[in-house]
Amino acid sequence: MLFHVDFSVEYSANMTQGDLFDIWSVETQAALDAKKSGVVVDLWKVIGERKVIAIVDVESMELLDQILLDLPIMQKMGQHVQANVKAIRTYEGFADDIKDRVGR
Repeated sequence: MLFHVDFSVEYSANMTQGDLFDIWSVETQAALDAKKSGVVVDLWKVIGERKVIAIVDVESMELLDQILLDLPIMQKMGQHVQANVKAIRTYEGFADDIKDRVGR
C-alpha cells in the first residue's frame, strides 16, 4: 500500500536549533536506510520549512502506524512532530481504472 506522509517538525523553546539538528541527524540516517530497503519510495525536504514529504510502500496501515511510532524523531520529540498521512495509488492504476470505466 502506498502512503503520502507529510511531516511538520517544530521544537520547544528549551531546545536549540543544534539540539534539533542532533535528533534530525539520526532521523535522516534512518530515513535513508528505509529508502534503501524500499519501504520509503522517495523523500523530499520542503525548502525553508521544517517539513519532509515521504512516499512509503508498506503492507498495511497498521504497519505504517508502528513505523511512525518507532521513528527516532518521534521517540525523542514526537509531541512536536505532526505526521499527516494519506493513502495514495499509482496514476497508472488510476488510468487503467478510467479506461475500464470508459469501455463499459
